[in-house]
Amino acid sequence: MLESARLTFCSERVCWGVKGTVIHASLLFVLAIVFVATLVRSAFGFGEALIAVPLLALFLPMNVAAPLAGLLSNSVAAMVVVQDWRHIHLRSAAGLLVATVFGIPLGLLVLTSAHQEWVKAGLGIFIMLFAAYSLLSPGTFRLDSEHQWLLLSSGFLAGILGGAYGMNGPPLVIYGSLRRWSPQHFRATMHAYFLPASILGMAGYWSTGLWTATVTREFLFSVPAMLPAVFLGRAINHRFSGTGFLKYVYVGLMLIGGLLLLETVTRRV
Repeated sequence: MLESARLTFCSERVCWGVKGTVIHASLLFVLAIVFVATLVRSAFGFGEALIAVPLLALFLPMNVAAPLAGLLSNSVAAMVVVQDWRHIHLRSAAGLLVATVFGIPLGLLVLTSAHQEWVKAGLGIFIMLFAAYSLLSPGTFRLDSEHQWLLLSSGFLAGILGGAYGMNGPPLVIYGSLRRWSPQHFRATMHAYFLPASILGMAGYWSTGLWTATVTREFLFSVPAMLPAVFLGRAINHRFSGTGFLKYVYVGLMLIGGLLLLETVTRRV
């Protein structure tokens, strides 16, 4: 540990600080990751899972990276809900969240199943096919009004994916794209869903002892990168048109599906 701002080494990493505060030399990389992940999340309402945890784990232990990503997600969601609460489809967000609660136990069963890799591969292929077809044939799939059965099914599937892989987003994003929510409604409604979900996730980290002083310190270091990214993401979101926004959404879904498929293939090789 460093005293009086003197250069030293800390766990094989260069550190510096003042009055006992240690800052690891990889902090700039962590801040860059936080900024980009938050910008994507703030602009689109989803997608930070592709960026935050895998990249943060390159510079931080996984038991720090995962809770840190959860804490950042919770904070971003709270800020977006405060910013744009008028754009939230409250009934949709509530229905998705309630159904998610019932899907989580099944997701935990999938997590312990011997066939979980096949489930992940199949899911990845389905998401990629849906996104590709939607890009090539825009307007084919759409819901002009709320569809209660599909809404609850999407929330239930989100719970399964969240319990199994920590990836709730794809079913929610697919439902929002089918409803043709405007970019502002899409962003606000997704964050209204993720806010209570993130709070529950952080409660789980707290109960298992994974929300530590180190996680809190890394979060405080990350705030200067997170705050401007939230506001910049909002500005970007408000410049999107409906059709152009959906194209980005489908590309994001293809990346998520490709990631799921790639993880399955690399683990079986």
